[in-house]
Amino acid sequence: MAKPAQSAAPRGEDGLTEQDLEQVRESVRALCAGFPDAYWRELDRDRSYPTDFVQALTKAGFLGVLIPEEFGGSGLGLGAAAAILEEIHKSGGNGSACHAQMYIMGTILRHGSADQKAKWLPAIAKGELRLQAFGVSEPTSGTDTLSLRTTAERDGDVFVVNGQKVWTSRAEHSDLMLLLARTTPKDQVTKRTEGLSVFVVDMREARGKGLEIRPIRTMINHATTEVFFDDLRVPAENLIGELGQGFRYILDGMNAERVLIAAECIGDARWFIAKATAYAGERQVFGRPIGQNQGIQFPIARAYAATEAANLMVEKAARLFEVGEPMGAEANMAKLLASEASWQAADMCVQTFGGYGFAEEYDVERKFRETRLYQVAPISTNLILAFLAEHVLGLPRSY
Repeated sequence: MAKPAQSAAPRGEDGLTEQDLEQVRESVRALCAGFPDAYWRELDRDRSYPTDFVQALTKAGFLGVLIPEEFGGSGLGLGAAAAILEEIHKSGGNGSACHAQMYIMGTILRHGSADQKAKWLPAIAKGELRLQAFGVSEPTSGTDTLSLRTTAERDGDVFVVNGQKVWTSRAEHSDLMLLLARTTPKDQVTKRTEGLSVFVVDMREARGKGLEIRPIRTMINHATTEVFFDDLRVPAENLIGELGQGFRYILDGMNAERVLIAAECIGDARWFIAKATAYAGERQVFGRPIGQNQGIQFPIARAYAATEAANLMVEKAARLFEVGEPMGAEANMAKLLASEASWQAADMCVQTFGGYGFAEEYDVERKFRETRLYQVAPISTNLILAFLAEHVLGLPRSY
């Protein structure tokens, strides 16, 4: 995706004006028009991966929006990436099939060597490589990342990986995986945050040679899996940054992830609100449109207000990220507020549609299931509240 034409209007930190961002949004809407509700409905029914859609996004340059121009990307900021994902969801689509590429590659960009950047980033920007899989969560530790058990032990010029990851989405549709593994036993580190390292795993070479991927069928079409490592040999040159500092490297990526997920929730909420508003204006019961009734009007209006308020926090978090300011609290609040707004809008939309809200052909039930995920992933609502209580409000640690 080429940068939009520059104008004289005030610019954000990534050099884009509101007019520029609107050009980006219009381009995404035009692309999404080629993938209507029926496309997503069929994929959901068959639990299929949206290969054509991902290829179209890649070809248009949208998945390389955060990659610097020197590596073949657009070199834009998190605000532009958020706008892209919001528009995908607002159109009725689902960006979860590919959104990880936007924030995963940031670890390579910020902490990788010059050789690693040159090796992977241009190929990712061109679409020759997919970096979609993020191996962090494990069955025994969940979101307690510092207690993960997957190990990577040095053996000459390779690391030997053993362990298991779960909820590793898109592993079957990715060429590369960003893997977080323990390289120093937990009882031998001076700080809990040390002893974890980040590796890039080439899954094209690894499958059948110590890497096994098993799909997990879920209530939504999320292409998620569990991944098993059995003496998988990863070249030492695939270690990102310093040994034992991997947890610190992925934190920035996690904050970016939360902002981008929040933007998707804003898109979902706006889809539900538009859908409910249109239906309420058309549906006639007792001789008048149901939208004339305050019992229908008020929930739609409340969902709209909650969505617009949440969007302000998403925009604030993205701006802070782009200027390199601390934004952990804002990223978490953006994800919390946006996911709650999208769920509020989803529930409202089903209620507005009544029985038809459960019918596949209206797509409400599909989007209802999809947006429910974000109360749980990539971090649960309760953990966000615990973070805010401890780190912002100064209350005692609860876990």
